[in-house]
Amino acid sequence: MNQLEFSFIVPVYNRPKEVKELLQSFTELDSDLNYEIVIIEDGSTVTSEDIVNEFKSKLNISYYFKPNSGPGDSRNYGMQKAKGNYFIILDSDVLLPSHYLTEVYNFLSNNYVHCFGGPDAAHTSFNNLQKAINFAMTSFLTTGGIRGGQRQVEDFQPRSFNMGLSKDAFLDTKGFSKIHPGEDPDLSLRLKAKGYKTALIPNAYVYHKRRITWSKFFSQVQKFGLARPILNLWHPQSKSVVFWFPTIFMLGLVLSLILLLFGMPYPFWCYVVYFSLALVLATWNNKSLTVGFLAVIAVFVQFLGYGWGFLKSTVAISVLRKDPKKVFPGLFFK
Repeated sequence: MNQLEFSFIVPVYNRPKEVKELLQSFTELDSDLNYEIVIIEDGSTVTSEDIVNEFKSKLNISYYFKPNSGPGDSRNYGMQKAKGNYFIILDSDVLLPSHYLTEVYNFLSNNYVHCFGGPDAAHTSFNNLQKAINFAMTSFLTTGGIRGGQRQVEDFQPRSFNMGLSKDAFLDTKGFSKIHPGEDPDLSLRLKAKGYKTALIPNAYVYHKRRITWSKFFSQVQKFGLARPILNLWHPQSKSVVFWFPTIFMLGLVLSLILLLFGMPYPFWCYVVYFSLALVLATWNNKSLTVGFLAVIAVFVQFLGYGWGFLKSTVAISVLRKDPKKVFPGLFFK
């Protein structure tokens, strides 16, 4: 392993306020390691250039503006421009805890892997909706820990809001593909096929400040559901019955309501118990009953959106044998 030289890669689209908060968190890192930050403006109409200039006296930042081509291609662009030999890819809507870079450096120094991922968490300053959606996206009760909530250290599939990739692995794989969402698990699966190891760094978490509404959240998770059958088509070895759970969950809920009307309440009560457990856990984790109730809504929206998207995409691709790029053009950048 060569001496680690880190380059942070941050694509951004019309989010100058997010960039300012992220760069501020960089100034509060407790590490004295040298690193660079590469900001890629992906065709924004409201740019972050003035914000970046504010921080150039404090941080080593490079700023690039390019036509809009999506987050995956923008990350590739940034990695091509970066000077380091290890890239840390972040979404613009995250904040770094002060220990972040120290955790990454210590882990890679002792357990080097060509690709790592870290969890996301909710900062105390987040609003109630952000905390509720964070619970839905990260709880073992909902996603099974695939975003880093579990202690699965080896063979972890990183997500690009908080992901590391060596320069060697980037050059070998050509980086991210044009699909979005889904570009990060696609890259993870291609890395695995080439023999590269991935890992979770449990304490290298970021605060993921999703600026989102209920309708945007539904659209986001629906796209996740739409993308998964495409990934299964590209990577047949990645197929798992687990991906069917949200669809089965929602169909089961509909069936339980029908049975309830016919005097068979027990299936429905199973759902009551599940959502009650989500309410208790979210309330306990956030010390807020309001967040608890919002989390129940977030879990429902998550399962509904993903489940419907997955079912719709599965029928189109696996049953009707349609071309993914033609039937779901919104998932692909040119």
